[in-house]
Amino acid sequence: MGLLIIFLVSFIASISGSCTNDKNLVLDLAFKLSGNDVVFPCPTTKNIYASSGRWIPKNIIATRLAVYNDYGIVTLSRFRQGVPFTVGRFPLVNITSRVPLVAFPCWSIQEEGSCDSIQNAIDLTIDPLDILWVLDLGICNTLEQPVKRCSPKLWGIKPDSGKVVKTIDLSTFLSFDSRIQYLVVDYSVDGVPYAYISDAGSASIIVINILHGTGFRVVLPVAICPSVKDIFYLQLIRKSHDTVLYFSYLSSPFIYSIKTKLLQQGHVDGAIIKCGTKPLGYQVVLLGTDNGAGIFFRYKGDSDIYVWNTDTAFKPENFLLVHKGGYCRMATQVIPGWKKLMWAIESNFHDYITGTTGCLGPSIIVYPLVKTSES
Repeated sequence: MGLLIIFLVSFIASISGSCTNDKNLVLDLAFKLSGNDVVFPCPTTKNIYASSGRWIPKNIIATRLAVYNDYGIVTLSRFRQGVPFTVGRFPLVNITSRVPLVAFPCWSIQEEGSCDSIQNAIDLTIDPLDILWVLDLGICNTLEQPVKRCSPKLWGIKPDSGKVVKTIDLSTFLSFDSRIQYLVVDYSVDGVPYAYISDAGSASIIVINILHGTGFRVVLPVAICPSVKDIFYLQLIRKSHDTVLYFSYLSSPFIYSIKTKLLQQGHVDGAIIKCGTKPLGYQVVLLGTDNGAGIFFRYKGDSDIYVWNTDTAFKPENFLLVHKGGYCRMATQVIPGWKKLMWAIESNFHDYITGTTGCLGPSIIVYPLVKTSES
């Protein structure tokens, strides 16, 4: 959990003064995102998208985040109609009151209905070699009347140039019941990139050899799957001797793990470890890692963020509160990034789902986690 300690201690130590000053600095590093701040190629395009209903600002929400250099990259999932592009980029420097959201890598690869374009980005991550990987569901308007535009895909993009370096059609790895949700990417000991995708509907982990474009589904034992297959979280922990994938359904009472080298071989029997039991009556939302041994999480319906050192048992006495949340928004992801800090993206996604965000749309903010004396 070294990186976590470093970012908490070094950042707080670097700012002198009162807690108020600390808060002001955090506010200076907070970025408010809005569907009203979408950047269009020209005024004509903006007018066409607005008049045709292809741009509805209140329907735009960001839930997943990656950071490359001094830019943030977010998923703008097409949960509802009116989302002009589904992967956006925004600067982390020289920002005044409004943060511009720009199509990434470009507008031409975001066209809804074109199978040469990203249809609905539901997750993304940057791997250790700085390749951006985007998980494309292929189905749009998932909270309204779902429309299958194209096959689900995995896209590999160079974040510096915007060049697409890999596209993998995932349809051959899915079943009729499949419902893909989360993505992590890492490299084997011999340098082969692998993607792991959670498939909540079929209770499986999809393993993709990115180099060869091959893969398979690892079906989880019935004994560890809850009766309600809701949200299936994945988190990747890189240890000195092994890379370990931690996973859990939201409604499951347990957290599990498996070494990725065994997953790559399709070996599951006897390889899955039960890491611990969730506190009685609580559901755990896994948010991200610190690139060390720490996994960030919150409890369902609660905005406070905790970290668990995976070198210890999954027990409340080993949970460290790192951020005291508010009442409006809840975090959907925590990642290490810019200025060597841990960054969170949060929103009132719960209001968005129920359509109660109002005419201004969802409230979205990206900010660094800093543990002050009040939290």
